[in-house]
Amino acid sequence: MEFNAADFERLVMFEHTRKACEAQYVKDPLDSENLLQWGGALLELAQFQAIPDAKLMLDDAVSKLEEVLTINPGKHQALWCIGNAYTAHAFLTPDPDAAKLHFDKATDFFQKAENEDPGNEMYLKSLEVTARAPALHMNIHADGMMMQQSLGGGGGGGGGGPSASSNAGGGKKKNKKVNNDFTYDVCGWIILACGIVAWVGMAKSLGPPPPAR
Repeated sequence: MEFNAADFERLVMFEHTRKACEAQYVKDPLDSENLLQWGGALLELAQFQAIPDAKLMLDDAVSKLEEVLTINPGKHQALWCIGNAYTAHAFLTPDPDAAKLHFDKATDFFQKAENEDPGNEMYLKSLEVTARAPALHMNIHADGMMMQQSLGGGGGGGGGGPSASSNAGGGKKKNKKVNNDFTYDVCGWIILACGIVAWVGMAKSLGPPPPAR
């Protein structure tokens, strides 16, 4: 996966946020604002991971955000972020029935967030996007499967030996790159559609990342 300069800056910034939140958690595990920032940073960082790692990071984000709700059950920002995590998880799940379960959970959390903060345009937009998400999910995964088939090389026929072995290895490398790029594209879409970029301001409030050596 290749990042442009803006992507790399975001990656460094949210990794800095994650580490700062982890350190603050040791000092005060009941700091709900810190847990909220931690969960938000993990949501952002998930888009830079391969699919299995992205799912694990999304689960970690949900865990942090659920901690927020044990401290402050009405924290609508945490409810909204959990909805985003479930939406992203759904898009990374090829099976449409399994994905629908995640979309349904996302809708539930977006609605709870809107109930806590009625009329919030971001929450209303998230509900609107999630209602259209299953159809988009089908299109994305259909396109992704076609891309993997074309890059993986579908040759039949009787060749064998080293060249077949080499092609197989090349296909695996290409498929791995497709999977990584797919994670980035899908999570990037979620972040754009649902507005997680609002976390940029929160991360900046923690100060700039340490200078590179």
